[in-house]
Order: sequence, then structure tokens, then C-alpha cells
Amino acid sequence: MFERGPRQSAGSATEAIAERQVADAWQRIESWLRQHAPATAEILRPGASEEEIAAFQQALGVRAPAELKALWRRCAGVSAETDDDVSFMLGNHALMRFEGIDWVYRQYMASQRSVGNDEFPIWRPAWIPFCSYGATDYASGLLMDAETGRVQYWNRYGERTPAFESLTVYLEDMADILEAPALSGGTKPGLLHGGLVWGPPVSPDQAAHWVEFTD
Repeated sequence: MFERGPRQSAGSATEAIAERQVADAWQRIESWLRQHAPATAEILRPGASEEEIAAFQQALGVRAPAELKALWRRCAGVSAETDDDVSFMLGNHALMRFEGIDWVYRQYMASQRSVGNDEFPIWRPAWIPFCSYGATDYASGLLMDAETGRVQYWNRYGERTPAFESLTVYLEDMADILEAPALSGGTKPGLLHGGLVWGPPVSPDQAAHWVEFTD
């Protein structure tokens, strides 16, 4: 009978811990949204099934990290078809649906093959986007490096900037700030028409109705 070696067992245990940490952090975020920002909670799509995740990975041609799959099991993007009030993630990002991830990945990989190089890559095969500027606006966002686990900021102008050590850190930071807003040294969580909006907003119209959350 085939037996797992120590390295395989350690890897599986590490993945299990990462999955649990992501699930716990997302549960904290979703609970906060349902209690304080119901309009945002309403646009959360249900989690993807194991079959859907497997099919998506196969279509994309890349294996997603355990952390990212754990997030998808909890929430597979936002259901809104417009970009209004959907960028509720820390940093004013929107969770991407599978079709958006697929589109961005293929567009940038095509650009990499055409004009990119290894020294200054436009995109790498291991880079999986998971947040964008809006529900259908892919001007910028966050990606996860499937090889290192790190999260980077990206935009259409070629900027690729390290952002968080891991998806777990990103989600835990967001959950911590929602539960204790004083922890934030930058943008603050606030409410606008019953939804979570990080601010203060730049738009004068939004700023006039935005209420900083301080509890």
C-alpha cells in the first residue's frame, strides 16, 4: 500500500491550516456584513462546489493554492452586474467571479506571450487574480501568486506591487479592522446606503452620505 511521506503529510497539514484560517477570517467578514452592511451581504455569491472549482482550474490550466480555493468555497464573487457599491474588500476591491478571473488571466497571459519578458513580466502563469476594481471593471485588482502564496496589486498599466504576505493575512487584516476600526491606519470602514464602503469616499456625492463605522 502506498504511504505518504513526511513531506507530503507536512504539506497537507499546512494546506489544511491555511484553509481553516481563510474560512475563519471570511466567516468573521461575512458575519460583520450581515449584521452591519446587509446591502453588501446581499451581493455575495454562494460558494463554489468542489466540482466547479476543479473544472475552473482545469479550464484555466493552473492549480489554485489551498487558501484561494477555501475562499471560493465560501464565496464565488459578487452577484451585482454593475460596479456600484461592490468594491467592499479592503483596499476598495471587488471579489471576482470565475468568468472575470478567466478573462483577465487569459488577456494578460496573451500579452505576456506577445510582448512580455521574464525580467519585466506582464503576467506569470502562477498569477491568479481574485479581486478587481469593480464587478465588471478589470482596470486593477489583487492577484495571488500560486508559487509563493503572496498577494500583489496589479493594474492595466503594468504595475505589479507586493501587497500582503498571503491571502490569509489580507482577509484577517480586513476582519480585524471591521471588528476594531481603530486598528486602521489608512482607509476606514463606513456605511453607504446599507453597504460597506471604505473611505472617506473621493466622490462628493458619496462623501455626503457616507458614515464612518466606529463601533
